[in-house]
Amino acid sequence: MKLLSPVRSQARRLRGVPLVGRHFRAILPTLPPLVRSQARRLCGVPPSQRHFRALLPTVILLVLLTACQSPPTPSPFLLITPSPLPLLTPSPMPLGAGFRYSSYGPPYDPGPDYWASTGQQMAAKFPDAVPATLWIVGVIYGNGTYLNFPLDEEIDAVPADVRFSYVDLNEDVLTRFDEMGGQVWLQVEPGNADVVALIHAMLARYGHHPSVVGVGVDVEWYQSTTSPVGERITDEVAAAWVAAARAHGERFRVFLKHWEIDWMPPTYRDGLLFVNDSQQFASLDAMLADFTAWGEHFAPAPVGFQFGYPADRPWWGEYPDPPAEIGNALLQNIPNTESLFWVDFTILDVFPDK
Repeated sequence: MKLLSPVRSQARRLRGVPLVGRHFRAILPTLPPLVRSQARRLCGVPPSQRHFRALLPTVILLVLLTACQSPPTPSPFLLITPSPLPLLTPSPMPLGAGFRYSSYGPPYDPGPDYWASTGQQMAAKFPDAVPATLWIVGVIYGNGTYLNFPLDEEIDAVPADVRFSYVDLNEDVLTRFDEMGGQVWLQVEPGNADVVALIHAMLARYGHHPSVVGVGVDVEWYQSTTSPVGERITDEVAAAWVAAARAHGERFRVFLKHWEIDWMPPTYRDGLLFVNDSQQFASLDAMLADFTAWGEHFAPAPVGFQFGYPADRPWWGEYPDPPAEIGNALLQNIPNTESLFWVDFTILDVFPDK
């Protein structure tokens, strides 16, 4: 966009007037008052020289002189520069491929070395993937949640409906994921506990780990303690949770997990990963149809998937490499897939503890 001076903008109004009619007298009423008062002093100029073209340099000079005598004012020129659109989410992360972990999923805890190795084995099945885990640190307990780590000194008071462990059950695994450049998502099943307080508790404790990329909520257990259905997440609630995570650093994100699209925020997408944990499919094609609809609904926002449930074993158990078969099918059909997690209920069957 070109910059327009006040005089030139006035002159453009006379484009349709023939050259011989562009006398100074004709344009005098259109000039700014201060310029007009100075211009009237040119009455001694012969009429033959009072053409606009002859007077234009003088008029421009008068405009500049007048501006110098005036108090400082905002510039009359409008400079328009395009500004970049705000990002809906941080730059996409590498594909994370790994597993879901909970204290109640596997028959026993094989230990940090097993979990690190399993993350590496899962990631190796997909090009450019990094080891990832959806690591559950808070499970339903009474009306709220039980966190498997001690209360951090940075937390002034114990949040209502939250109980803390006396020992830390996560530090060794997070350190392993730090060392191999992995991704860790910390999850809670909040029940009636304040999710913002839980986010602060998780990141105050573990936010220093470079592998921790975000926190998340199993929406099945949000404002619910007896049945895995949960309350729907509004845009306002989702925004508040993202803000709580980013209070610990702009790099942190939030995932929301459920199997129903309607339980997700209607329009808010900034800083979110949408994870589908649906199960009980008749076949891989049925899973693909359901998961593809999920991915298309939230695109271009990133999505993730949990799979490998016992209920689906009748068909995935026939594959020689179930994680690779399912994961590659999802990647081929859902381009905004960012995370793949094999569930811990069957993980020892697919990735044996050696």
